[in-house]
Amino acid sequence: MSALAQKSWKELVLTEGHPMKRIYIEKVVVNIGVGEGGERLEKARALLEELTGQTPSVRKAKKSIKEWNVRRGEPIAVAVTLRRDKAVKFLARALEAVNNRVKSSSFDERGNVCFGIKEHIMLPGVKYDPAVGVWGMDVCVRLAKPGLRVQLRRRRRSEVGRGQTVTKQEAIEFFQKVLGVQVD
Repeated sequence: MSALAQKSWKELVLTEGHPMKRIYIEKVVVNIGVGEGGERLEKARALLEELTGQTPSVRKAKKSIKEWNVRRGEPIAVAVTLRRDKAVKFLARALEAVNNRVKSSSFDERGNVCFGIKEHIMLPGVKYDPAVGVWGMDVCVRLAKPGLRVQLRRRRRSEVGRGQTVTKQEAIEFFQKVLGVQVD
């Protein structure tokens, strides 16, 4: 187990001066897009539940695409949202699968980072099972600063200043300094 996976989510914080400017991992979303329902979707759901330890939710198609035989409302993917220590442990395994390297184009202007894993068997500790097959997945990490929840909550929602959003440069710095990831 890597040193990153042994740390608590509270320890993985980039602190720069003021306490309201510290950056932390808010959530990690893992998505497996299947493109069709049925048995393949169930296999992907079972695999994602085994890898993360949480029950995944089924995602439906937002629009019909005739060339791919996908109809609107048809279940086509499974996703799970991980927070706190579960998020850190899975992120450590996912980063190990991509050799602790992330492209700079994977970062957006709002502090989100997304990267893909081509085959789930690249994750450490996962063995190939012919009954399940091989699945690729998308891993999206959302970084946040304290107080950003005010903008996202349902009750008494309010605007926050631009200083509370995580910039692309801050996200890159967090991945390099705190997680020890090489950004290309």
